[in-house]
Amino acid sequence: MAADDPSTTVNFTVSSGDLSLSAPVSANLGFGAPGTAISGAIGVVTVTDDRALAFASWTATAAETDFTNGASTIPATNANYDPGSITTTGTITATGTPVTLSHTATPVVTGTDGVGDNTATWNPTVTVNVPAGAIGGAYTGTLTQSVA
Repeated sequence: MAADDPSTTVNFTVSSGDLSLSAPVSANLGFGAPGTAISGAIGVVTVTDDRALAFASWTATAAETDFTNGASTIPATNANYDPGSITTTGTITATGTPVTLSHTATPVVTGTDGVGDNTATWNPTVTVNVPAGAIGGAYTGTLTQSVA
């Protein structure tokens, strides 16, 4: 290059986004008799980390309300959440922890050692241990999953 050749400074910005979780709107576990366990996969849950961080980590949690059928209640603590296998993209180490659900948000999947954008996907199984004295009918509870 000659001393009088022009030079150009080139700039750009790598954009960063949000940390988010997507989950099914509803799930039906099926049916079972009093004194049995009713179990099923609830559908795909995905954490998307678009924050483009050099050192990313996050924790996904789950909390459950009591299951109700009119005046009948099955406590949230009668339910278990098992994340099962976790598939990732990008650079993240995702570790699942089976838990007994409660009204309190409890860690179920932890992402560590992330670099840049990444995702983690799993299809958790929820198992409800139905008390022997449960009254027949359809029970409904709300599972709240979040990530921070």
